[in-house]
Amino acid sequence: MNFDEEEQQVESQSFTKAGRKRLFSKELRCMMYGFGDDENPYTESVDILEDLVIEFITEMTHNAMEIGRSGRVQVEDIVFLVRKDPKKYARVKELLMMNEELKKARKAFDEGKFAGNEVPNNSNTSITK
Repeated sequence: MNFDEEEQQVESQSFTKAGRKRLFSKELRCMMYGFGDDENPYTESVDILEDLVIEFITEMTHNAMEIGRSGRVQVEDIVFLVRKDPKKYARVKELLMMNEELKKARKAFDEGKFAGNEVPNNSNTSITK
């Protein structure tokens, strides 16, 4: 059985024992392979890892809801929760900075597009403002 056949089989059976649908199976399989696991990791390993991921997300969300405004999760709450873990804190900061850069790039692209400065297909021409 190759990876594609197993993936189709897993997708047709992708529910937990509690009846919850498996959300991250495909991504976790790829991540596990990328981090050195077998190309086709055991379904049980993927399931356990997904349970841990869901538990982590649920716990972080509940904790963030307790410290911030009730019923809301804000970015600052997540940053507060990971502040004592240097690796998590650095990754959160990196992702937030990258998100800001993407927002700025989209805004600049949209402004240029609406101003009539669309990039032509000819690579010999350049855009000047």
